[in-house]
Amino acid sequence: MSARVCVLHTVAALPGVFAPLLRELAPGVRPYHVVDESLLADTVEHGQLPRTTARLAAYVTHAEAAGARAVLVTCSSIGPAAEAARALVGIPVLRVDDPMAAEAVRAGPRIAVLATLDSTLAPTADLVRRHADAQGVRAVVTTTTCPGAYEARLAGDAGEHDRLIAQEARRLASGHDVLVLAQASMSAAVGALGEDGTGIPVLTSPRSGTAQLAAIR
Repeated sequence: MSARVCVLHTVAALPGVFAPLLRELAPGVRPYHVVDESLLADTVEHGQLPRTTARLAAYVTHAEAAGARAVLVTCSSIGPAAEAARALVGIPVLRVDDPMAAEAVRAGPRIAVLATLDSTLAPTADLVRRHADAQGVRAVVTTTTCPGAYEARLAGDAGEHDRLIAQEARRLASGHDVLVLAQASMSAAVGALGEDGTGIPVLTSPRSGTAQLAAIR
């Protein structure tokens, strides 16, 4: 029987993004999706709260009790809480942005991190720097929040959300070797860059993050 895995989201639209990727990249697992937008809302409003870490840990321990062989956390803002939860269970707790951060360091030392939320910048930049240390790379990581994009998504205007991200991505391309779109919810904005793109690699987390589950048995 295929392995059950839990995919934990804090954005309601993300199960629709990850479901086809799971079928393509990890066909040997049986995923079930959990969405709790309040985890992100609390982090945006108050920062990384102890209760947010405790609540995420509860989801992870429940997943293990339900027979999940791994948990994939698709929210970069609560990445540190995902790492903290690893000590509580005997199954992998995976950050969706971990492979992306490693790939960014391999692409070059001048790394731009773009997010639509301030709460995502520090966790993602810290993860990139840790991968740089592990690879022996002296990375220069710059972080930027895209004005108005988060508000556009909340208002249901996906086109404006993607347009603003693409606009900021083009601006950041100069002087950097690679651009990291820090949140899984930003991945569709790559399509708004058009054929010309940015001239540098633009990395997103859903595909490489999902691929981690292919090894779960």
